[in-house]
Amino acid sequence: MERWVIYAFISMLFAGFTAVVAKQGLVGISAELGLTLRTLFVCVFIIVFGLMTIAPTEVKSLQQSNYLWLSLSAATTAGSWIFYYKALKMGDVATVALIDKGSVVVSVVLAWWLFKEVITLRMVIGAILIVTGIIVISKKL
Repeated sequence: MERWVIYAFISMLFAGFTAVVAKQGLVGISAELGLTLRTLFVCVFIIVFGLMTIAPTEVKSLQQSNYLWLSLSAATTAGSWIFYYKALKMGDVATVALIDKGSVVVSVVLAWWLFKEVITLRMVIGAILIVTGIIVISKKL
């Protein structure tokens, strides 16, 4: 198995835990306060990680386009987290987490449109299953 696949599965596991522990962390406080506190912790963890792993010479390779695209990524992450925490505070973890994973479908379409990545039949079937799962889980029967 390729290393990036292993990293993706590890990311999946952390993301799964994130929703559950965040929901518990929101007990008795607002979604906004919980998100703010969580983001401060993430910031500290990432800065320590960066200090441990990034060679100082690598910082010199940053270009204006890196700053532009990564700042846009930060803005979209912030938007995602703001609404994720609002939803998590009010809704069921499983439903909120699954709807959030609909972002996979958005990512596939944007990667096809912007980067000309190939969309295979396997990916189309997977996207349809994700959307179907979102509809099934989010419906109140």
